[in-house]
Amino acid sequence: MTTPHTSDAAAQARHWVPILARYREPSDRRSLAEIAVTLIPFLLLWALGWWALDVSRWLAVAIALLNGAFLVRIFVIQHDCGHASLFRRKTLGDWVGRALGVLTVTPYDVWRRIHAIHHGAAGNLDRRGPGEVYTMTAAEYRAQSPLGRLRYRLYRHPVVLFGLGPAWVFLFENRLPLGLMGAGARYWVSAMGTNVAVAVALGVIIVFGGLEPVFLLFLPTTLFAATVGVWLFYVQHQFEDTLYEHERDWDLHEVALHGSSHYDLPAPLHWLTANIGLHHVHHLNSRIPFYRLPAVVRDHPGLDGAQRLTLAESLRCVRLKLWDEDRRRLVTLDDALARPLA
Repeated sequence: MTTPHTSDAAAQARHWVPILARYREPSDRRSLAEIAVTLIPFLLLWALGWWALDVSRWLAVAIALLNGAFLVRIFVIQHDCGHASLFRRKTLGDWVGRALGVLTVTPYDVWRRIHAIHHGAAGNLDRRGPGEVYTMTAAEYRAQSPLGRLRYRLYRHPVVLFGLGPAWVFLFENRLPLGLMGAGARYWVSAMGTNVAVAVALGVIIVFGGLEPVFLLFLPTTLFAATVGVWLFYVQHQFEDTLYEHERDWDLHEVALHGSSHYDLPAPLHWLTANIGLHHVHHLNSRIPFYRLPAVVRDHPGLDGAQRLTLAESLRCVRLKLWDEDRRRLVTLDDALARPLA
C-alpha cells in the first residue's frame, strides 16, 4: 500500500500534534535514573573488559562488543538531550549531552544543529543535505553519467554505509564541525572541546593500560555502536513505503508520520535502543522523552500499526536505494533501470 499523497493525509498527521503534546513533560528523576541504569553497566563492562585482557583478548573484545549496545543507548539519551526532552531545564540537558558526547565521540552542539536540520527537512527532495542518508530519485539516477552511477552505488553499498561509513563519521568526520565550519565559534568549541576530552581519556587509558585497551576495548565498543546507530537511522527512513516530497507538497507532520518507520524490535532491543524505533512518534513530537514513547503507541493503537517494520523485514530495506516519484516508493537500482521511461 502506498503512502497517502493528499492534503487529508497532512491534516491527519497534524491531528496528532495536540494529542502528543500531553506526553511531553519530562521527569527529572526518571531521566536521571535512566542515565544511571545505562552508565553504570557501561562502566562496569569497561572494567570487566579491562580485567579480561589478562585472561583472553577474544573475551575482552566480546565484552567490548556487548558494551557497544549500552553505548548505543547512551547515544540515544544524548540525542534526547539535543531535543530538550529529558529535563525541565534545557541547560541541564545540554551539559549532560556534552558529557555523554565524550563517550560517543560526538561533539554535542555540532550534532544537535545538524540533527535539527534533519528534523526540519526530512523527506524534502529540495532540501536534501547533512544529517541524512542521501537518496536520489530514480530519474536523477538515470540522468547520471556512468561514473556518477558508480559513485552512488558505492555510497549506498552496505559495506560503505554500515562498515566504512560509521567508522569514518565517528572517528574522523566528527573531529571537525563539518557542515557548520563558518557558522560560528560555538561549533568549533564543541568539536575541539570534545576532541580534547576524548584525547585526555585515551591518554589516561594508555598510561595505565597501554594500547591494548584502546584497540581491544575502545575501538570495538565505539565502532559496533556506530554501526548499529547508522543502521537504526537508516531503517527509520529508508523503507519501501516511506515518503519524499518536493517543497511545494512537503508537509512537516505528514512526512513525520508517513516518512518514519515504527521499528518493531524485541523488548530487550527496544530498551537498549531507548525506544528510538518508535521513530514516527518521535518525529511527530521530538520533545517526548524516550521513556514515554511506548505509552503513546499503547494509548493510541492508530499509531502502533503505522509503518511497522519487524527485524526480519528491515533487512530487506538494504536493497532499496532510489525514490521512484511515479510509484511513490523506494525501489532497487535494478527495478528503477528496468522500468521504461515515462
